[in-house]
Amino acid sequence: MSLPITDHRTATREDWLAARMELLDAEKELSRLSDQVARKRRALPWLRVDKAYVFDTQHGPRTLAELFDGRSQLLVQHFMLGPGWPQGCPSCSFMADHSDGMNPHLANRDVTLLAVSRAPLAEIQRFRDRMGWQFPWVSSQGNDFNYDFRVSFTPEDKAGGQPVYNFDTQAFQGEEAPGISVFYKDDAGDIFRTYSTYGRGVEVMMGTYALLDLVPKGRDEREVPYKMEWVRHHDRYPQRPSGPAMSASACCAARG
Repeated sequence: MSLPITDHRTATREDWLAARMELLDAEKELSRLSDQVARKRRALPWLRVDKAYVFDTQHGPRTLAELFDGRSQLLVQHFMLGPGWPQGCPSCSFMADHSDGMNPHLANRDVTLLAVSRAPLAEIQRFRDRMGWQFPWVSSQGNDFNYDFRVSFTPEDKAGGQPVYNFDTQAFQGEEAPGISVFYKDDAGDIFRTYSTYGRGVEVMMGTYALLDLVPKGRDEREVPYKMEWVRHHDRYPQRPSGPAMSASACCAARG
């Protein structure tokens, strides 16, 4: 638990309103820039997906095309849950906690949202049940999907010390990493990769962060390499915080 704020400046109503209007100009500028970036994102060229991926699902084997579930757009969370892990990555779980609330709205806009992990389906289902989630979650065990999208790494990848992640080489030693990928299926049934994002790009799913950015303490994270050390699985937070949060290892250590 962080320390209280004790020394923040105060102002008269008139001064507060003037400062708020100045900030509003900056917020509007940021919104316009965000709209511009979104247009550039949609204008990216598409990459045809020719490999025949088959996933294990609750309804039996399904191809990538079948995962669209009758819609033309597919949004995939690359969820860090490797074979044999006792639980999923806390940060990926933080992302996934937002999915069930968004899913009805996304479905109404022709978007299917689901998670993909390399763990076997039974291990996925066990953790999904524990967390109480309803969104679709499938296993890529037995295909190259995770490796092709650079969110899982072979021993050979790690042996080099600089595997490719987030479109660049990284000093990354884990076997799994987070990401989001987007696909489009046309009327002919052809599938295209339209977008992927990694690293801090996955914050787009973390609506909690957007709200924390509004409050006085902000994200209130320590200046450490892994700033999400505070995140817990939602069933592992104390009922009432009474002291400093226990330190957490990086996501990849969640399997320990």
